[in-house]
This record gives sequence, structure tokens and C-alpha cells, in this order.
Amino acid sequence: MTAIPSFTGDANPYGGGDPYADYRTADFPFTQYVNLADRQLGAGVIAANDEFFAQRENLLVPEPAEFDPEHFGHKGKIMDGWETRRRRGVSAEHPWPTAEDHDWALVRLGAPGVIRGIVVDTAHFRGNYPQAVSVEGASVPGSPSPEELLGDDVKWTTLVPRTAVGGHAANGFEVTAEQRFTHLRINQHPDGGIARLRVYGEVVPDPEWLAALGTFDVVALENGGRVEDASNLFYSPAGNTIQPGRSRKMDDGWETRRRRDQGNDWIRYRLAAQAQIRAIEIDTAYLKGNSAGWASVSVKDGEDGEWTEILPRTRMQPDTNHRFVLPEPAAGTHARIDIFPDGGISRLRLFGSLTEQGASGLAARHQELGG
Repeated sequence: MTAIPSFTGDANPYGGGDPYADYRTADFPFTQYVNLADRQLGAGVIAANDEFFAQRENLLVPEPAEFDPEHFGHKGKIMDGWETRRRRGVSAEHPWPTAEDHDWALVRLGAPGVIRGIVVDTAHFRGNYPQAVSVEGASVPGSPSPEELLGDDVKWTTLVPRTAVGGHAANGFEVTAEQRFTHLRINQHPDGGIARLRVYGEVVPDPEWLAALGTFDVVALENGGRVEDASNLFYSPAGNTIQPGRSRKMDDGWETRRRRDQGNDWIRYRLAAQAQIRAIEIDTAYLKGNSAGWASVSVKDGEDGEWTEILPRTRMQPDTNHRFVLPEPAAGTHARIDIFPDGGISRLRLFGSLTEQGASGLAARHQELGG
């Protein structure tokens, strides 16, 4: 297993120029998974005990944290992150915070799931980052309030024990708990600031909800679909194609580099579970001079199944949502879209319903993970 790099201690004070020039980071193996704390999936920071200097909501902003050395407000330096006031002791004789003192924020995951890794990013917090952080997870059905989450009846599982972190650094932690979580509590000891929080893992949907829907998008990220591989990720991630909603701009889809050979590009997906697909949508929204020229869709049933084409190579129009009703349902556990010769699509939707085998398998995994 690859060791996870760790960073501790202050970064140098900002000396001008590119503020990311001395930023400490690493390639974490778990970032191949989806960010369960993505605002686009519906994640939110629903409460914090203190946000005196900078708002808790900044934790989930998708873009990297920015730094403006001249940006000050009535409370002091304005940081692009979540920053609490400095903690103090109880008296002049004991002016220091206790070992137990800490600040906390409650995060609702956009999609419940198994967490594989967490990044606590302290970008631009050079001398005002927390000495240590810890992260806990809970699985609570419905839409609990902060007061309900903080109640004595909620069981919190430690995902990241109290661990020293570094300033102006991406602090990564591997998580090994094989459980389904809906909420996190991030703690900073004793106080300070965190720029961004990323929570990487696998979506585990509620089988009762999917059963009630009947027909739904069986490859959608929020329903448990995921990208397994893609031929090219030069301009944007393949996972964008199964995000909720329509694309909002060109880089909110999947675009490949220009090919100079006779090949083609593709994405391979795993469906939520074995399903019967009845209809397909391929959207090229905002891809105008760079959309795919043609596209085809295939499915296979099981890891060792054979690929069967369910949508033959079909002409794509730029900036257009294409809809296809299949002449008969196609059963499978995996899907693949091929685009010819290159370019991109913004979204792929595969509408259908779970088979009896798919539904029972999904329900068994949900129960096994404590859902």
C-alpha cells in the first residue's frame, strides 16, 4: 500500500508572487473516487460552532482557495476558507486553551457512501491553521437538523483520529471504515482555519428510494453509477458526464484532446446495479466546435460479459440533447460510450430499472454497510 504523505508545521509567510509556489501537496491514491462532498451533488456545511473570520460554506467551494493579501474587513483579514477566532483560557493564570478545546463543523454529504479518503486543505493558512484535525462520520436517515445530529443518540465513528497537520498544505488521510455515511463532523484543535474539504468515496444509494422511483437514470452518480475508465482526460474528467443536472459551461462536461490517428475515444461505466435500460440521452451542451461527431453505446452483463451495441454509431449535433428510445430493453451491469473520432459530450443518461437480481444485490450491500 502506498504511504500517504503528511505535512506538519508552518509554511513561510507570504512573500509575494504566486501564493501557490510553496504549497505542499501530493498525489493521493483515493482521489480516483468521486467527491461525496460536492455541492453539485447536494452537499452542504449545515452548522459550525464558530466562523468569526471566514464562513463555513467556503469549505466546499469547488475551485481552489484564492488569496488576496489586501483583502481585509471589519473583523480582520478575510480568508477563502472556514476560520474561527483564537481560543483563550479561563483566566490570566491559565490563558491557554485546554487540550480538549476545539472548533467543529457539520457537513452533509451530497451522496451517502463509503469514504475512501479525505483531504483537509489549509491553503493560504500559513500561521493560522489548526494544530491538528479529526474527522468523524455518522449515518442518519432523512434530513436531520444540526440539533438532531448533535444529539446523544447519534453514533459517530472516528474516520481520522486527532492528527497534526501542516499549514498551506493538502493534508490527506486514507479511510478504512467499511460503512455508509451521510454526515461528517470535522474538528480543528484548538482553532484556526481550513480552506477546503474533499471527501472521496463510493456512492451507496438507498435501495428503497430507487425502488420507489421505478424508472431512473441507472448510470447517474447520485444513484450509484460510476466511471471505471476512459481513453482520455486531457481537458476535463469523465465523471462530469454523470453529474446531476445539465452542463453549465464547456468544462462541465468531458472533452478529449484532438486525435491525429484513426482511433476513437470512450468512457466505461459501472451501473448502479444490474438494470434494464430502455432509453438513452446524450447531451453535447456547450460543446459547439468540439462536440463528438458520432457516438455509440454498448452494454455488458457482468465483468466477463460480452459487449453488445444498443445504440449504433449515430451522428451528434453540437450543443444538443439527443434522445433515443430503445426498441427493446437491454440488460447489463456496465455501459460504454464511444465517440468518433474525438471531442466530447456533456452528459450521458441511461434510463431504466433494476432487475430483480440487481435490486437484491443493492439491498444486500446497503444492509452490509449499515444503511
